[in-house]
Amino acid sequence: MSTPTVIRPLEDTAAGVFGRSRNLSDRPHEQVVFCEDAATGLRAIIAIHSTALGPALGGTRFYPYADERQALDDVLRLSRGMTYKAAVSGVNLGGGKAVIIGDPTTVKTEALLAAYGRFVDSLGGRYITAADVGTFASDLDVVGRHTAHAVGRTVAAGGSGDSSPLTALGVFQAMRAGAENVCGAPSLDGRVVGVEGLGKVGYSLVGLLAADGAHVVVSDVNPAAIERVVSDFPNVRVADSVVEAPLDVYAPCALGGTLSSVTARSLDARLVCGAANNQLAAPEIENLLGERGITWVPDYVANAGGLIQVAGEVDGFDAAAVRSDVEAIFDRTSEIFEMARVLGTGLGAAANRIAEQRIDAA
Repeated sequence: MSTPTVIRPLEDTAAGVFGRSRNLSDRPHEQVVFCEDAATGLRAIIAIHSTALGPALGGTRFYPYADERQALDDVLRLSRGMTYKAAVSGVNLGGGKAVIIGDPTTVKTEALLAAYGRFVDSLGGRYITAADVGTFASDLDVVGRHTAHAVGRTVAAGGSGDSSPLTALGVFQAMRAGAENVCGAPSLDGRVVGVEGLGKVGYSLVGLLAADGAHVVVSDVNPAAIERVVSDFPNVRVADSVVEAPLDVYAPCALGGTLSSVTARSLDARLVCGAANNQLAAPEIENLLGERGITWVPDYVANAGGLIQVAGEVDGFDAAAVRSDVEAIFDRTSEIFEMARVLGTGLGAAANRIAEQRIDAA
């Protein structure tokens, strides 16, 4: 039985690619590609963490990073997370991720996306891209005109469309399993759930929670996102910060790192389960939460619905089968709870154990 990987913090932020990759885990990245196109202004980084189980699949994040160092840190963490997400989800894919540096509202153009698509194509199928923060199915249509290795395109372009609803469904199923193990019943009815981040996935998750009878508290830095949710779900309550509100469940659905030593010591909740990637600012945060009686469902377990959807495109899309696989995140989460009880560990170590056993077997 393999030893679970311990993700170490990036100790030397001045380290090069090799140093940073090794700081992240004992399983370094296979390939990191820096892409620049002067004509369009494209600056992108594609990170392939592992192809042990198949081609590396992961979305493209379009974000105004402060600098290249921050972008590199993010893509290395995200791509490693995709390896574990694919492995624990049972799909035959590896882990990869890409980031495009810049504000998508001002610098995104068809020419830039086309240039990016050509870079993806140059990797010969080792990396398959999809949508992420700052990119949409329509963007993948443009990318997909320049490479066959793009999934999550619109239905009109032959893809499966927006993956955020199924990502939200997977989070909801993981949350139900968490509620069963922590609170005694697989339902959010009557529970206070704080959703932080009302983007594509957060919005869909609010709808599922409202339909299940949850008392939903929301926050977002974007006033328009809050207005949309309040208009569509009038019973939600808006807070300046859901982390500071008394909750049963905290659902981080914005960018990662919201669970720090500060928030872990002040959070008033019994369960953490959300869609954001890399929710823990450092691995030991799970222990801090556990000491306070708060259970954390690993993000790469809960938010795997989108991956499962676009992975279905690789083998030929069957909508009913894909939805069934996403709903099975409930069972997978319950399995991880049981593994944690057997090992006497947190859910993070248990999920890592399951993923690494599959990777090592390959």
